[in-house]
Amino acid sequence: MHAIHNSIVNPKPTNWPDLPSDNPIPLLNRQKLTAENILAARVSLEKGCVVARHQHVSEQVALQLSGHTRWQVGPDGEEETFDMVGEQVLHLPSNLRHGVVALEDTVILDILSPPGAMGVDSQES
Repeated sequence: MHAIHNSIVNPKPTNWPDLPSDNPIPLLNRQKLTAENILAARVSLEKGCVVARHQHVSEQVALQLSGHTRWQVGPDGEEETFDMVGEQVLHLPSNLRHGVVALEDTVILDILSPPGAMGVDSQES
């Protein structure tokens, strides 16, 4: 986890390209900025990337900046499937099962609160 560079006393901007990146699963590159009560992650998915269905305690907002994805959201057996494209946003309440497939190269800004593990952190490659 990368600690935030900013502080309430002396806030300073941070450049996304300067943050360390990781590749927790194939075809996915991620940069994270973690604060006390929130996590922001810039997630780049290459076409064909599959983030397996999962759930987490953190509430999540996914702001899709570009690309095209197919989401499955909801309890097993009751999931809904829908596509998202750039400039769309999705709210995922705490513990709601979800997964996503990149239908083309995609960039998503994920916001999680409280900060914690993301679904790809426990997904096997």
